[in-house]
Amino acid sequence: MMKAGQKTKENDSLFIEMRKLSPKVTGGIMRAREASYEDGNVLGKYKLLTAMAISIAIRCEPCIRAYVKMAVDRGVRQEELIEFLNVAMTMQGCPGEEWAIKAYAAYKEIVGGLTVATDSSSCCAH
Repeated sequence: MMKAGQKTKENDSLFIEMRKLSPKVTGGIMRAREASYEDGNVLGKYKLLTAMAISIAIRCEPCIRAYVKMAVDRGVRQEELIEFLNVAMTMQGCPGEEWAIKAYAAYKEIVGGLTVATDSSSCCAH
């Protein structure tokens, strides 16, 4: 059985290989992501929280965790996160609440210094 850390290393290796095989598209996605989440008229952390809310709506746990991590790295406060989680829950109802709780758990793990144990094999983790 593969451990989470092994899976992440394998996915990182596959991501590097994919970038070599598809530099225009994969690199383009990375450049678009970097440009989309930079500070502008709207701070990047709010753009990341928006991406997190969308990830909740589409129920992509690796994306949720990645966007929560990036938002935390940009200095998002718990109160800000909760307001975006409220929006996600309002738009999604009960399923949104379930997925918002996953985002809040990721936040608690990240700010608490714990290792996120779930699979982060999404492109969003890079």
